Amino acid sequence: MLLFFILGLLVHFVFFGSIFDIYFTSPLVHGMTPQFTPLPPPAKRLVLFVADGLRADTLYEFDENGNPRAPFIRNIIMREGSWGISHTRVPTESRPGHVALIAGFYEDVSAVAKGWKENPVGFDSLVNESKYTWSWGSPDILTMFAKGVGGDHIYTYSYDAESEDFGAHDVTKLDTWVFDNVKEFFHAARNNQSLFSKVNEEKIVFFLHLLGIDTNGHAHRPTSREYKDNVKVVDDGIKEIVSMLEHFYGNDGKTAFIFTSDHGMTDWGFHGAGHPSETLTPFVSWGAGIKYPQKVSAQKFDDAFLKEWKLENWKRQDIHQADVAPLMASLIGVPFPLNSVGILPIDYLNNTDLFKAESMFTNAMQILEQFKVKMTQKKEATLPFFFTPFKFQVIQDFVLSLLTFPPSQLVGYLFVFTLGIEVLVLSFFYRYVLTAGLIAFACWPFITQLWTRAKSISLSWIFFSLLLAVFPLMPVVGRKPDIFLVMGAGLLVLLLSLCVVTSLIRRKDRFINEELLLHLFQMLSIVLSMCVVYTTHDSLLKKQGLPHFNQIISWITLASSFVLPLLSPTSLFERLFSILLSSMSAYLLLSTGYEALFPLVLSCLMFVWIQVEQETLQQLSVSYKQKVTSLQFTYNPDITQFRQIYLDDVRRAFFLVFFLVTAFFGTGNIASVNSFDLASVYCFLTVFSPFMMGALMMWKILIPFVLVMCAFEAVQLTTQLPSKSLFLMVLIISDIMALHFFFLVKDYGSWLDIGTSISQYVIVMSMTIVLVFLNGLAHLLTTKKLELCGKPKSHLI
Repeated sequence: MLLFFILGLLVHFVFFGSIFDIYFTSPLVHGMTPQFTPLPPPAKRLVLFVADGLRADTLYEFDENGNPRAPFIRNIIMREGSWGISHTRVPTESRPGHVALIAGFYEDVSAVAKGWKENPVGFDSLVNESKYTWSWGSPDILTMFAKGVGGDHIYTYSYDAESEDFGAHDVTKLDTWVFDNVKEFFHAARNNQSLFSKVNEEKIVFFLHLLGIDTNGHAHRPTSREYKDNVKVVDDGIKEIVSMLEHFYGNDGKTAFIFTSDHGMTDWGFHGAGHPSETLTPFVSWGAGIKYPQKVSAQKFDDAFLKEWKLENWKRQDIHQADVAPLMASLIGVPFPLNSVGILPIDYLNNTDLFKAESMFTNAMQILEQFKVKMTQKKEATLPFFFTPFKFQVIQDFVLSLLTFPPSQLVGYLFVFTLGIEVLVLSFFYRYVLTAGLIAFACWPFITQLWTRAKSISLSWIFFSLLLAVFPLMPVVGRKPDIFLVMGAGLLVLLLSLCVVTSLIRRKDRFINEELLLHLFQMLSIVLSMCVVYTTHDSLLKKQGLPHFNQIISWITLASSFVLPLLSPTSLFERLFSILLSSMSAYLLLSTGYEALFPLVLSCLMFVWIQVEQETLQQLSVSYKQKVTSLQFTYNPDITQFRQIYLDDVRRAFFLVFFLVTAFFGTGNIASVNSFDLASVYCFLTVFSPFMMGALMMWKILIPFVLVMCAFEAVQLTTQLPSKSLFLMVLIISDIMALHFFFLVKDYGSWLDIGTSISQYVIVMSMTIVLVFLNGLAHLLTTKKLELCGKPKSHLI
């Protein structure tokens, strides 16, 4: 059994780690043969301007006075070059944006968990393939393409990282610094023969990274005067640089210019996700090898941008961001970046059909080379009998095995099982799906014999199922503290306690003093918790801090909640009731509003669930059946009395998983930090301590899980099914859910989307592992008993 347990854990850990090997191992391969067009290129040199954080609409639109915001660029569009929108991909961040532009592929997924400022994996780029590259701008960007590059052909000039200050008075200096240094560079080149020779070579690149717009956008928002004025600064600076270069090279017509952006920005100064304001960036190209402006009467785009920008008569040619790299490589005749996935936008090229055809062929061969190398590497690293085509003989056998069941029964079972699994999966995305599931649970007695045989139990099941169904509809983020709901939850627990204690006194011929004393002490703990919550809330409102006495009582109550249940009798009903009281005394201290009612309602439904499962045994003609009130958690029936597994046991396992997921998302979203409220721990401490606060909130999260698992212990006892059998069914259901999330893991999109998909898979996979721990904890809480004052142990049968 121990070996089986360890083996199961190892398998789940392997599955857990598999997503990082499959999705988040670098897809980049090396060893490809460089591919380049054999025909002479149209340009000797390329100048790349990247205005970091510039939105397409901000560049192309007119200002409030009806004048072009960037008059030089607009003049290029109308008289010298081609234009369009460069569609970026998420994550819309600076590193992946520049990698896409210069290397031709989108963010390497393995880079998500690595450093931002450096390229975490080696890759080829236009810079690598050039004869010489000079670049000016931010140290964060320039070092990405210079690190690890052999030879002495890449030169970077950057300002200090401290200059990137959001609070600086004028951050346009980041751009003027670049323009000024480029001017000084070419001035120096006139007096330096070695440098002069290099800048007159072919296949050279000048890269100007302009960070001011992005910095102003973060600091002042893209709708601000600072952001828009910075666009004018960039436009003026580009005009000066272009004029200087044309003069330096004697207007030889061998310079190609590209102006674009790595990403845009939302109105609130954010980027990283997929909003159009983040993914739509400007793209303007002119000079050697670029088509001249084309006037048209109609365009293929149906958006409103053309009319807003007054460019409806000038042909717009949109591209994908990764397509820029092969375009630049084609213009200056260097090999296409080896890792590029971009497709050459031939509509931008002003050249012969032969040159275009050769360039397209080279582009295709370059992409094919990656596939060939990847295939070879995969084959070499895989055992031969694994590296075979998938056999369809597998699906056929599975279908034939399913057809052995009666058709109507097979369809019905598959439909219900599939629907149940999908509801659990959807609940991770939409909490209200749990409400629909609980409503379906409420209707369950009507389709069984339970309604006709046990109406009172059925009514209780319906009532508490519907009551619990309310919680997933309640708000998670932004809810306001309501101390009166916490007080109300405490009063309901006290009222329930009085009813239970009265019932126990009446039912038992001899109610042991120690048992009565324990229940009264637990009720006193509830009262103290209510008083502590109320007085702490009042004290904090008056800004008098956390009372020291309240803090002491809170910690004592929390510590005692672990021990008090172990002092109660091991009879099923009394032990579960004691666990509920101790849990509620701690949970009240950690509550700020309606969530204080959640474990109470959940526990009531769990008590009813135990009764329901006891009743359903009669439908299966199970001969051995005891009353719930007479069952003991320490009772160990003969193994011969254990019955075989029925289809109803699959439903019981599904109920457990559903209730665990409900405990998971009933009052919040454990996967989201936004679901946590620091006010929950103010009865214990108010000084910021992330580890201690995190531990307290984790205990709050754990309490509903413990209540469900303790109830499941009772269900196993009442149904006389070995815990191993039921537990394995639960693991199978959890693993099927995990398989869903395995295929839902994303290695594309914003880093938030990628992180969320990973966390969901991790949570579901962890559920199967945590269930082992929870099962052990529930077993400890329900079966073990502590004796005070050296009193000998005794168990009532």
